[in-house]
Amino acid sequence: MEKLKEEGAQGLILDLRDNGGGSLKTVVDIAGLFIKQGPVVQVKSSQEKIEVYEDNDNQLVWDGPLVILVNELSASASEILAAAMQDYKRAVIIGSSQTFGKGTVQNVVPLNNVVRNSEFGDLGALKLTTQKFYRINGGSTQLKGVMSDVVVPDKYSYLDIGERDLDQPMAWDKIPAASYKAWEGYIDFESTIAASKQRMAQNEQLRLIEENAQWLKEQQENNKVSLFYADFVAEVKKDKERAAYFKKINQYDSKLSFQSLDVEQTLLSQDAELREKRDRWHRELAKDVYVEEAVNVLQDLKLRFAKPSMPLAAVKG
Repeated sequence: MEKLKEEGAQGLILDLRDNGGGSLKTVVDIAGLFIKQGPVVQVKSSQEKIEVYEDNDNQLVWDGPLVILVNELSASASEILAAAMQDYKRAVIIGSSQTFGKGTVQNVVPLNNVVRNSEFGDLGALKLTTQKFYRINGGSTQLKGVMSDVVVPDKYSYLDIGERDLDQPMAWDKIPAASYKAWEGYIDFESTIAASKQRMAQNEQLRLIEENAQWLKEQQENNKVSLFYADFVAEVKKDKERAAYFKKINQYDSKLSFQSLDVEQTLLSQDAELREKRDRWHRELAKDVYVEEAVNVLQDLKLRFAKPSMPLAAVKG
């Protein structure tokens, strides 16, 4: 992040799509990069004790515009980070209508440690839910996850893959909000979100993606196969035609070009394989309509104290 600042980055896109989470301490540290200080997440134990995890270093590492990308598979610690940045109005969240909704913590308890020298041999283990996560605004991330500021369809939109789709999930609830103050670094936060929503509503690529998502849902629910050969062949042909039609999604061109940091250029010049990987990544980024919109939002977000800088993504030509 410091290297990005040194090279004049204007904005930051944090991609949490398909990110299942990680360490609670780490996510609190990451959130602290974008705020001076304050609460990041609240955790309630099975004894109803509430603990507030805070960033206390009073250092703001990144003070520029921030956009976070999420989808239905953004879970646990990823949701904690997105929720905190949303509550602080520190970032614009772009993605699915909601994230996974994993707002609980489980611990594995080996029963052999509880019952010593059992005559029944190995007793196995129990996975017990011991804690629950809450946003700093008081709402749990359980079931509801994080609802994006700008909702866009993706291939998971109609699939049953969230915590709410599992058997007997814990219910959503809320606790008192922590004491915090929203970030005041933007001068046009709400209008930027409104403009993004309008762009996304008119985006033909997203309409194609949503059509594909609906088809994937139909495929998931279709559990019947005809025993009549002609009908079976016709159905297979139809599916192949639909799959071919949706290949257009991967042919999208956002007209954005990308460049690596100067600090990477020496490494890339010495490692052909690494350069090929980086070039391939840049080509994939240029096909990503969500990254394209994230760049648009970064360009729209205006800071109260703007700094001269240079972009890391530009329009081709």
